[in-house]
Amino acid sequence: MPGALLNSLRLARAGFVLAQYGVRFVPKGMPVPLPLKLARIATLPVTLVASAFRKGEPQSARVATALAKLGPSYVKLGQFLATRADVIGPELSDDLRQLQDKAEPFSMAEAREAVERALGGKLEDHFVEFGPPVAAASIAQVHKAYVLDNGVKKAVAVKILRPNIEKRFYRDLDSYYFAARMIERMYPPARRLKPVAVVDNLKHTTDLEMDLRLEAAAISEMASNIKEDEGFRVPDIDWKRTAKRVLTIEWIDGTPIAQRDVLKAKGFDTAALGMTVLRSFLRHAMRDGFFHADMHQGNLFVDANGKIVAVDFGIMGRLGLPERRFLAEILHGLITRDYYRAAAIHFEAGYVPPHHSVEEFAQAMRAIGEPIQGRTAEEISMADLLGQLFAYTEVFDMQTRPELILLQKSMVIVEGVARDLDPTLNVWVAAEPVAKEWMESNLSPLGRLREAGRGVETIGDVLMKTPALLQNVAQAINGMSQMANAGLRLDDESVDKIASRSRRSRTADIALWIAAVSLAIIMIKMISVL
Repeated sequence: MPGALLNSLRLARAGFVLAQYGVRFVPKGMPVPLPLKLARIATLPVTLVASAFRKGEPQSARVATALAKLGPSYVKLGQFLATRADVIGPELSDDLRQLQDKAEPFSMAEAREAVERALGGKLEDHFVEFGPPVAAASIAQVHKAYVLDNGVKKAVAVKILRPNIEKRFYRDLDSYYFAARMIERMYPPARRLKPVAVVDNLKHTTDLEMDLRLEAAAISEMASNIKEDEGFRVPDIDWKRTAKRVLTIEWIDGTPIAQRDVLKAKGFDTAALGMTVLRSFLRHAMRDGFFHADMHQGNLFVDANGKIVAVDFGIMGRLGLPERRFLAEILHGLITRDYYRAAAIHFEAGYVPPHHSVEEFAQAMRAIGEPIQGRTAEEISMADLLGQLFAYTEVFDMQTRPELILLQKSMVIVEGVARDLDPTLNVWVAAEPVAKEWMESNLSPLGRLREAGRGVETIGDVLMKTPALLQNVAQAINGMSQMANAGLRLDDESVDKIASRSRRSRTADIALWIAAVSLAIIMIKMISVL
């Protein structure tokens, strides 16, 4: 009860601040429970006065100002909800997308104390120079400093978490959980959107951002993934001067990618840079399953060699093989107008419940894909198309997929950056070779064989390591021994099934035979071991 009371008071304060800025915080069409009705009545005079005074101020500015006043955790919540148009609606999502993560810097004395506590000793033991903050956000701020590297003075960027930021965030997260549970209880239609799971996802991303060693590991992982790529790189990490609350990396002395005229004056091909931004992002997402989820203009620079350098790896996205296959097939299906295949992949991935038909979903795909045919490159937005795709989730009872929503949000940002560099950029020309390359590597017969090989290892591992299975295997040893001695045989029904399957798909035929033979080999190996 005390927790519920405290959370109610915190949320009431948040509602009051939002009302002060004339922000409507209950979505249209949502029944308003009695406590919120009373809160709305209580704040109505404030709302009317605020709206009158801020009549000329854009709604998006009001939302951003209100969230900034509520504190860093609400700024982060706003940024996170900007990725969830399926939850808050496209209008509010667009407003929140403009929210800038800026805050007042904390003092040099607090920064010194944080560094000394994290790294040990005195600040001067680690840095020969340590300057004032150059950027401050809701969770951390960045300082420019210098270190000695083999006697050479080298500039570094030092990111430091805000003092006591964890306590503030987790207190507000408790309020978010309380609100999410209330929404699920009082508004059943919202359960499909999984409000509690949304807060779970916010907590997870916040946990990652609160440990700067994990950000360093993300930079290191991406560096490993892209070491053979051209045109895109990440900063080097100074692991000696990195801890949970302090991250030290190479200082990037490049041109901000937003300065298109400056880049042109320096002789850089901005159209090529735009293509590199888009293709790099798609390659990271589809090939590696690991992408920078906050690639806005403030986090991208162009170095003296013309390479794009990304910074701020606090928010990263991951896609598993099913999600990557989904993305590649969707892009390829829309590009080639193979809408049936683009629809079928949703069912194969389990995104659409089986009581719907592939044909009906293919019709929805056609409604998305056909309007782009014959239009000029600058009129087509891949991010908008993905947004339309996710808008069909309710119609086809699709469960919310946070990783794909994060991808779509990131695609909006990256597409905007690329289009600023080249307004005529054809996103489909940029995407087609990346999607095709992934499909050839992963969906070709050779890719299927690799995947089958991984599957056999997993099956073998499970069979060999599960005690319950090993206990039951003894009862079947005699029968399997006879099968092994007599040679591997399949009954008529199995042969007929394989034959009918092979008529549908040559790849499926190969996969079936590999699976059958592999399982037989595993069983024979088990017999020999036992």
